Amino acid sequence: MMTNKRIIISGGGTGGHIFPAIAIADALKQRWPDVDLLFVGASNRMEMQKVPAAGYRIKGLWISGLQRRLTIKNLLFPLKLVVSLIQSYVVLLKFKPDFALGTGGFASGPLLYAATQRNIPSLIQEQNSFPGITNKFLSKRVELICVAYKNMTRFFPESKLVFTGNPVRKNLTVQIDSVQSKTSYGFNPSAPVLFIVGGSLGSKRINELIQDKILFFKESNYQILWQCGELYSAQYGIYDNGASIRVVDFIKDMSSAYAAADVIISRAGALAVSELCLIAKPVIFIPSPNVAEDHQTKNAQSLVAEGAALMIEERKLDSEFERQFLNLISDTELQRNLSANMKKLAKADAAERIVDEIEKLLAR
Repeated sequence: MMTNKRIIISGGGTGGHIFPAIAIADALKQRWPDVDLLFVGASNRMEMQKVPAAGYRIKGLWISGLQRRLTIKNLLFPLKLVVSLIQSYVVLLKFKPDFALGTGGFASGPLLYAATQRNIPSLIQEQNSFPGITNKFLSKRVELICVAYKNMTRFFPESKLVFTGNPVRKNLTVQIDSVQSKTSYGFNPSAPVLFIVGGSLGSKRINELIQDKILFFKESNYQILWQCGELYSAQYGIYDNGASIRVVDFIKDMSSAYAAADVIISRAGALAVSELCLIAKPVIFIPSPNVAEDHQTKNAQSLVAEGAALMIEERKLDSEFERQFLNLISDTELQRNLSANMKKLAKADAAERIVDEIEKLLAR
């Protein structure tokens, strides 16, 4: 039995890196209550708030990602990288971890590199079907790579790969009554609900789409639960009528929102995809084209190939959205097939599977 082990977890920049890391930390605590956990993140990113809110300590590194264009931040990157490496060695010397885990993002690069330099057993967890530059680099150094998609041998050494799925928030597995959830939002429980989620900050293009299609949804007899994002609440909050249209900037209780939904429109970040596989309701993905390596499109395409979801590219929304939406809501067999295939891809125990791999590596 493992007692008093010290594990360091690094990852962040976006919720897609942070929330899986927190889910793994929760699973570690559940298996080994005495485990000592320390997070390492980028000092100016959202993990510095989200991790302490989840009850864990975090240290910040002076690191940021490379921009796609020439900026002052890019000119500072080499200096930030050197400083972050020094900071990582200091953290490792002070904390003395028995194991290091990376979930991607800026900070996991220098921290996991420093850990492998000091021969600390390490693994990385890749959420996407197309890995980021940090995990591609680290894959050559760590002992193990936990992935959420099959066919990842294109990017990683096959001998290091373990298919675990993506860790998600535990409360999503709690069954909530659909009628109760619809009623709590003020909806008519006998009418269908469309849930729109574009990420915590919101999606400008998706918000514009929903604004343009409000009358279309009304004519389709759909009520709207619209998470517009913190950046857009003032602009789109005016459409909330307290009944058939509810507009919120951020939803903490996603279980209730998913329970109220009959159809979902979503971005295709790794965290969203993994959660939606567990929810197993009909989904139309609208991937963001403004992410590294266009990985959201590749995530969505992986599900489309399995017959588990529909996808519309942003550039085709004007010409395709109404047709695809009407086709979906009018075809109950398509809805059932999408949900059934989505459910096959769900990995509710992903965090526990990753902890299993950590335990094996620690036992060597």
